[in-house]
Amino acid sequence: MNTLNTPDSVAASLNESKATARFSIGIDLGTTHCALSFVDKQASDGDKVVQQVLEIPQLTGPASVEAKPLLPSFLYLPHESELSAAEMALPWGASQDFVVGEFARSRGAATPIRLVSSAKSWLCHPGVDRRSPLLPADAPEEVHRVSPLTASIRYLSHLRWAWEKSHPEAPFDAQDITVTIPASFDPAARELTAEACKAAGFQNLTLLEEPQAALYSWIQASGGDWRKQVKNGDVILVVDVGGGTTDLSLIAVLERDGNLELQRVAVGEHILLGGDNMDLALAYGVARKLAQEGKQLDAWQTRALAHGCRAAKEQLLADESLQSVPVVVPSRGSKLIGGSIRTEVTRAEVLAMLVEGFFPKVAVSDKPITRARGALTQLGLPYAQDAAVTRHLAAFLSRQAGVAEQIEGLQGTQPEGASFLHPTAILFNGGVLKASQIEQRIVEVINGWLTAEGAQAARLLDGANLDLAVARGAAYYGHVRQGRGVRIRGGTAQSYYVGVESNMPAIPGMEPPMSALCLAPFGMEEGTEVALDAQEFGLVVGEPVRLRFFGSSVRRADAVGTLLDFWGPDELVELQEIELNLPASGRAAGEVVPVTLQARVTDIGTLELNAVPVGGSERWKVEFDVRAETVTE
Repeated sequence: MNTLNTPDSVAASLNESKATARFSIGIDLGTTHCALSFVDKQASDGDKVVQQVLEIPQLTGPASVEAKPLLPSFLYLPHESELSAAEMALPWGASQDFVVGEFARSRGAATPIRLVSSAKSWLCHPGVDRRSPLLPADAPEEVHRVSPLTASIRYLSHLRWAWEKSHPEAPFDAQDITVTIPASFDPAARELTAEACKAAGFQNLTLLEEPQAALYSWIQASGGDWRKQVKNGDVILVVDVGGGTTDLSLIAVLERDGNLELQRVAVGEHILLGGDNMDLALAYGVARKLAQEGKQLDAWQTRALAHGCRAAKEQLLADESLQSVPVVVPSRGSKLIGGSIRTEVTRAEVLAMLVEGFFPKVAVSDKPITRARGALTQLGLPYAQDAAVTRHLAAFLSRQAGVAEQIEGLQGTQPEGASFLHPTAILFNGGVLKASQIEQRIVEVINGWLTAEGAQAARLLDGANLDLAVARGAAYYGHVRQGRGVRIRGGTAQSYYVGVESNMPAIPGMEPPMSALCLAPFGMEEGTEVALDAQEFGLVVGEPVRLRFFGSSVRRADAVGTLLDFWGPDELVELQEIELNLPASGRAAGEVVPVTLQARVTDIGTLELNAVPVGGSERWKVEFDVRAETVTE
């Protein structure tokens, strides 16, 4: 029989270390911005929470340091003769040959071949080695490159140093740290994020999904009134459109023992679609306008223009009184000033491109558009092929049409025959959604779908600071983890499976059929482990083999140990494959060892698989991540 248990000693040790921390620190490691918020646990009690946002010292120009609430997620790699050590010096005295933050962003806009951006998107890209020096992706050979992992470590290290400078009486290592990730991050991307945090010196680390953090921030900001704004049976749709990704989650409001509680019931696929795409779209729009004026840009200038458009977009979305923002496209010639091209990005251009291009009015039956791809393509990020966020939203809600009937407490809350899951409330997050026109368009589209099926309009949960909500929610989460407020029940965002190859005679032209064994069902809590004692499998040792993993956001009835022989094309999605060579340990190479399996969801949400020889005490362990050395005996 399969047994499920939680390691009490691990949980007790973790809670003890967190209980002694004075501050709960929340960090938003964003694609375009990072932020740090903190809750003073000693001064907080119940719904009364003492919370602040750290002003982060950073370079804003050569030898010019200012403290700002946001640290732009940009890394500039200057030429050795470009900036002196004094011009790159920071208050904490760290010696470095790179620049992080506001100055990195502004300097890199003029020299994009030396600017690292979107490191977070690269960190979750399964098609590349994220520990190898890849960035800037289009830099010439003479430019020093860094890995996505290294870039992330530098952002996190900067935040740590900023905290140490501001709070010398409260060492960073002794505090309770929560770092946020997209809900759609797979175990490999979670593991890499945790690795970056540990390399930056983070000790008491917890990972939290960004949509949950946004909801925690809304709860905290309500001052205890959130229970008056939602009711039992509500389904909250969290729409998070950030700099690199679109993250979609559904969180149910349930009543248990007379109290309202929250449960995450669905997470969307990892959609690489966000502010980066919009910046490129604006840049190409402006480039076309310049071409009509007889000013043709080359590829280098277009990249520089994209960075300028990003800054213009952020200014126009943040200040509704602005009607246009000037943009300078640098020249590559010797006459840099005289050769620069000056233009502007208008509010009308931004809204037309963003609203109509990325949030068009579509039917709920519409699916994201796919196209035949060219056989040869440039290496880069696997952006979503369809730029319409609303079509991705329609597909997500349609896939979850029958989920309510599988959740205790939600049965009967959805109308019979509904073609999509009907949300009753909407919470927005992400800097892109600071534009009221975009918010209004999304609400209009969703409520149009609901009206067409005779349902009530979804209400908007407002009041969140879209730039700081994730960091604030993460800090508040660290506070409520110790029983000081409402918790969102979550667990794994998908059900996870491992492939089991069938044992059959060789047939010409046919590979052995593959079954999928459920290791972790949807919602399996972090820190929980399961033993599949009743099932024995053969494990090949002493020669190169591969492990195939699958995930599902729609199969919720599968229990640990369920073995699937068949599944629909939309039911399971194959995740990154692991190639490995398990040590033979005195056995012959290629020997098949009878084993039972044990699976564990770690405290940071990665999946750990152990194979134990039948009748033996040794074990082979595989963590589902992307490290080269994943196997221990």
